[in-house]
Amino acid sequence: MNTSAHFLSFDLFSLRKAYLDRSITVSEVIQEVLGRTRDFKGHNIWISLHAESTLMAQAKKLEDLDPQDLPLYGIPFAVKDNIDCVGLPTTAACPGFSYLPAKSAFVVQKLIDAGAVLIGKTNMDQFATGLTGTRSPKPYGICKNSINPDYISGGSSSGSAVAVALNIVSFSLGTDTAGSGRVPAGFNNIVGLKPTRGLLSCSGVVPACKSLDCVSIFSQTIAEAEYLFDIVNAYDTNDSYARNDRQLLDASIAGTAQMRFGVPKPEQLKFFGDPEGEVLFAQTIAKLQTLGEVVEIDFQPFLEAAALLYEGPWIAERYAGIRPFIESHPEQLHPVIMEVLAAAKDKNAIAAFDALHRLQQLKRQTATLLQGLSCIVVPTAPRIYRIEEVLADPIRLNSNLGYYTNYMNLLDLSAVAIPAGFYANALPFGITLFSMALSDARLLGIAKGLESARQTASAPAKPANSMNGAAPGSPRYQRIAVCGAHMQGLPLNPQLLDLGARFYATARTSANYRLHALAIAPPERPGLVRDDSQGQSIALELWELPKENWASFISNIKSPLCIGSVEMVDGSWEYGFLCEPYPLGKSVDITGFGGWRNYLKNKA
Repeated sequence: MNTSAHFLSFDLFSLRKAYLDRSITVSEVIQEVLGRTRDFKGHNIWISLHAESTLMAQAKKLEDLDPQDLPLYGIPFAVKDNIDCVGLPTTAACPGFSYLPAKSAFVVQKLIDAGAVLIGKTNMDQFATGLTGTRSPKPYGICKNSINPDYISGGSSSGSAVAVALNIVSFSLGTDTAGSGRVPAGFNNIVGLKPTRGLLSCSGVVPACKSLDCVSIFSQTIAEAEYLFDIVNAYDTNDSYARNDRQLLDASIAGTAQMRFGVPKPEQLKFFGDPEGEVLFAQTIAKLQTLGEVVEIDFQPFLEAAALLYEGPWIAERYAGIRPFIESHPEQLHPVIMEVLAAAKDKNAIAAFDALHRLQQLKRQTATLLQGLSCIVVPTAPRIYRIEEVLADPIRLNSNLGYYTNYMNLLDLSAVAIPAGFYANALPFGITLFSMALSDARLLGIAKGLESARQTASAPAKPANSMNGAAPGSPRYQRIAVCGAHMQGLPLNPQLLDLGARFYATARTSANYRLHALAIAPPERPGLVRDDSQGQSIALELWELPKENWASFISNIKSPLCIGSVEMVDGSWEYGFLCEPYPLGKSVDITGFGGWRNYLKNKA
């Protein structure tokens, strides 16, 4: 195997370039994908995976073709497990509901026909009911946040977002009825595109609310979301909710006219006890003011529409979508979801028509608010919770998370969620841009403008997986190998993030190193030492640090740790953390664990 695959970023365009350059093969990429799925098994990302033999057979077929002929040649992707894929069961995170589909969903087949390689089906909140990622029962388990596993990953498309955030696949599909394509993106520092309802086919999707559902796209960059949207945006005659007005898609961004961004009035913004989110959104507004006019709007009509989703008759539509299964197998439902759906039986036709009429009035009001605005900008979610917090109060905290999302599909809006900063604990903060139906292409264009402004601003740090348009290995960046407390989600990772570093790839040293748990002041840290006679391969992460911040970073590294050249498993060398030998007598040799994360997990 060409071991350069081990260091390759799986962002779509970098991988496509490698294929076109013939510097890597599909087989090598698939082997690396499978290795990464094993590395992150503890995150509970997957419900089912294609067999290695199946994936390698597909890889061999692709290798007989010209990469130039297929826009997604060899690109690995994942699919939320309420979307049908031939060869894998559809479970909707409910083992008793499982079935083998006769054909793949329309959107999945479009991607496969374009050359993409489906790796497997991802974990989710059962029956796509939830925004937390904690409503997946045994044997699947709770899908953990990609940056800090103590925190929620966001739902219901949890596994799809985490698979992209951890660079296991290049992109993934989710679904979005109440925020499931946006909240997980916000919590994992990636892009989540919630298209206009009916643009992406829902044929082959287990319904949550059939009249509101849409397929969503997770990607590492806005440009990738745009590229993928163009491939899967096709009319499907078998989808009863497919739009036939897609030719009206508005891609225009006024050339010389000033951008006008709507934001909720200050008293209508909620962060549910998290003042840091309020500060981060205020920083977003300050950036918007450098790009155009910021207009405060009355957010109440959107909030009233949001309340209809679970308090109104649409909860009955959720129940109706899987009614035969619920009534014949109630014990199979997650207890929280059963509690949520129990309210469906209290709804009647009178309440349904009252809600439909009120919703139509709200559509008129919100359409008027959107006129004359480039878009409205809101936090993707008001805050992020620890898993234990959500388990203790699952319904109320889930409702909090939908404050900025639940109204979107009821009001027939398009939206894109993008990264916008970091909390002090290194977890990401995201914003969502939204506008009227068929504004998808225009919103992506505006998002790229915001992204560009964020890159040139001096105040905010560029995040891991940051979308700054620079290819991995760019001359503006210096790679560094980290083996301990600077890894994602660990105590010293913010030191990298604050200096604009971005995650590049998981990696391993050559088999010439030993790892020691050092007896030094907290936080716990390991020491990596070269040992050509009794060494082993040690797990690392590669990060890219802006060169202008290199000196600032290494000036804070104190003895016994130092920066030196570390040999990689493929024989190449990277700058990375090493340890002087003098403190090793008081340390614990942990080489047998193969890496710091594995040591911490087993120690706990």
